[in-house]
Amino acid sequence: MYGYLKTVDSDWYNQRLVGFFYCIMLAFLCLVLRLFYLQVIMGEELWRLSKNNCIRLQLVDASRGLIFDTNGELLVDNRPSFDLSVVLHDSENIDHVIERLAQYLSVSAVELEEKIKKYKGSYFNPVLLKRDIGRDALAVIEAHKFNLPGVVVNVHSLRNYIYKKSAAHLIGYLSEINAEELRTSSYKGCRGGDYIGRFGAEKLCEESLRGKRGGRQVEVNVEGRLIKVLKTVDAEPGFNVYLTIDGMLQRKAEELFAEKIGAVAVMDVANGQILALHSSPSFDQNFFVSGMSADKWKTLVENPFRPLENKVIQGQYPPASVYKIVTAIAGLEEGVINKETRFECTGSCKYGNRSYGCWKQWGHGSTDIIIALSQSCDVFFYNVGKGLGVDKLAWYARACGLGKPTGIMLDKEASGLVPTAAWKKRRTGVPWQGGETLSLAIGQSFNLVTPIQILVLTGAIANGGVRYKPDIIKRIDTADGETVYESNAQVVGRLPVSEKNIEIIKKGLWAVVNNKKGTARSVHLDKIEFSGKTGTAQVVSRKTKKILDESGESLFTKAHAWFVAYAPSNNSKIAIVVLVEHGEHGSTAAAPIAAELIRFFLNKSETDLWKNKSVVLDG
Repeated sequence: MYGYLKTVDSDWYNQRLVGFFYCIMLAFLCLVLRLFYLQVIMGEELWRLSKNNCIRLQLVDASRGLIFDTNGELLVDNRPSFDLSVVLHDSENIDHVIERLAQYLSVSAVELEEKIKKYKGSYFNPVLLKRDIGRDALAVIEAHKFNLPGVVVNVHSLRNYIYKKSAAHLIGYLSEINAEELRTSSYKGCRGGDYIGRFGAEKLCEESLRGKRGGRQVEVNVEGRLIKVLKTVDAEPGFNVYLTIDGMLQRKAEELFAEKIGAVAVMDVANGQILALHSSPSFDQNFFVSGMSADKWKTLVENPFRPLENKVIQGQYPPASVYKIVTAIAGLEEGVINKETRFECTGSCKYGNRSYGCWKQWGHGSTDIIIALSQSCDVFFYNVGKGLGVDKLAWYARACGLGKPTGIMLDKEASGLVPTAAWKKRRTGVPWQGGETLSLAIGQSFNLVTPIQILVLTGAIANGGVRYKPDIIKRIDTADGETVYESNAQVVGRLPVSEKNIEIIKKGLWAVVNNKKGTARSVHLDKIEFSGKTGTAQVVSRKTKKILDESGESLFTKAHAWFVAYAPSNNSKIAIVVLVEHGEHGSTAAAPIAAELIRFFLNKSETDLWKNKSVVLDG
């Protein structure tokens, strides 16, 4: 019985083995037949196709996000760029192709050859020869395409700054990514030849604006012409950025600042949003995108007025009489003076064996804090400085936000300088002199501030003492309109002053513009009450640059002109800082610009309000 079962198992096993063998033989037979069909029957046709066509992967660039102003006005978009490339594999005679391209494009053949020699990529990938050839050149290339094997023209998106030079230092610009940046993790998904944000909002929002690259699998013929698209992965467009600036107000500021050197900025006192920011001279951001010649770059970097510097956040200047706001806060809070305190101004103040003069040679007479602020009496503040001392004054300056960055989201913000006795000893090896405190109290000596610091201080005076972090991004939306980021006002501190004392200072600043003897009375507006403070900063360093003004005097020896303001005086909406380099007098060079901006903004706001009301009523 056992032998019988063993025989049955053996037969069953042999049958299964034979069946498995037949399956393998059948599979091999199918493979041989398929190979016979491809190699013999279809061989000639497939050889022709392989010679004339090939499959390639093409990257599809993502459209960079757009940039708008606070009201939705388009400031930055994208335009088509026609980029000329050649695929070496498809070019039968590259020397012949280069020769003809040089003729059609009016460029040097050597320049094109150098780009090919430097290329280290695949023989089948396009070698970029020239970006943004323009529509005229494109028409010529297309007309002679039959004589240019391997030459391809790809359409890419190129950044377009609609209002040339407008808000350039806030919006920023793009330039090509370099090899070192490609090796970092900060630019994942980027490739050589990509453009990235270099400054301003373009850099700050780079990750949001960039989008995500797509791709497609295509079949092309021997001439590089597209036969058909086999597969596509769509690119994801970048997010859209809405800035806090008002485009119309921004351009008005730029118009008023024509032919002047310096900075102007406007801030919403209720939340710190920057409504306008202009540094003069400016530059055309499109130069960085479309290609900048060596001569253009040299002109920019060697310009003595520093167009690439954002003077609003990087320019450091003596604050002059604008600093008297800080001295007034310190004097009132420390009890050195009160509202009734008076000093006699005869045109100078004696300290030790030296006399410190007032800007008004014949003096202001008996002055209190309100008169001293409105008429900018130096002698009054000399006396306040003597009562405070350098270190106490420095403490209040820092508490008012000076001597450190404001935190605005722009690169390379300067800190300014708040000097102390220890700082001078450490820096120069010489002890602090009492007379230096007098100069410090009126905004001279070693004091250095940036316009943005003074703007934040002015805004805090206007709103009752709250210092906000300056903001330039209002919100960020996806391409479909979904909001992914919305800014919130960020309080960074309060002024070290009581409500009672800040009201005293505000009365003095109101009198600057609205009192008959105020230093800015000339810019008084009949229907709009605003407050402000003038300043004239002496230039200590006499530069030797030979740039003369209309009178033949060296421009760089003239004082800087300051004016800060907030409007309206009650229930203030905006604060403004204007700094005109070598403008001499704040009342004549800077104050008229601020007054006109105030008029423009408040009139525009009223018009917009009524427009909105009419829309509601009509709806």
